[in-house]
Amino acid sequence: MSPKPFILLPPSEAKAGGGLRVARVGLFDGPLASPRRVLLAALHDHFRDATVADLERTLKVRGVLFERAMHAMTALVEGDGRQRPAWKRYNGVVWHHLEPESLDPSQRRRILVPSGLYGIATGTDPIADYRLRMDASVVPLGLLSTYWRPFVTAALRDHVGRATVIDLLPSQHASVLDHNLLGGSTRVVRVKFVAASGSGAAGHDAKAVKGVLARTLLRDGLDALDEFSWEGWRARRGDAGHEIVAPHETAGPRGR
Repeated sequence: MSPKPFILLPPSEAKAGGGLRVARVGLFDGPLASPRRVLLAALHDHFRDATVADLERTLKVRGVLFERAMHAMTALVEGDGRQRPAWKRYNGVVWHHLEPESLDPSQRRRILVPSGLYGIATGTDPIADYRLRMDASVVPLGLLSTYWRPFVTAALRDHVGRATVIDLLPSQHASVLDHNLLGGSTRVVRVKFVAASGSGAAGHDAKAVKGVLARTLLRDGLDALDEFSWEGWRARRGDAGHEIVAPHETAGPRGR
């Protein structure tokens, strides 16, 4: 039987609202409890003292989206953030094509999501509605990817053990992992999504195929990577590792 990997998948900026106020325990709530408390305290002070311009820079959004982000983050720092499982919270292009509702709970638990707010969470962990990217900075902690790196790396290593981890992360989220600290016990397989010309693939289709690939690997196991194909996208092994190559007609960006 093909071994079942863990999948590193990015969060989506698009999120479903609502949820429950009843706290449920996530798999990383224990290991990351302390750095999460420190970050929440820093966010509480920042939201109390910062100007609107400061908050726009922190949340990296303006206008109507800024108003929505402020509503969610204010509830969060005041301890009133409602929770939903991550697989129900994230609803961007990647997650739509992942079709997490078609996966069973054990498969959803193998989804690992780096997050500017939570550090890392599984697909089943309860999370609040939030807006906080990994490349944001929060006083006095600085860049969040740097802040989270030692905590997330250790938590990931301890959680997955000797299992294989498939890395489908963009650079913003991949930077949270210190591969030197992961050591030789955790095998991380990096997958790149490239245009037919060999350049980096961008846009809607690259996000869509990422979700489809993640679902395929969660269902069918690691061996499915080499045989993967979807709507003209195909897997190949390049000099730098595994690549998912776009068909010629969708090589360019098509928007978000």
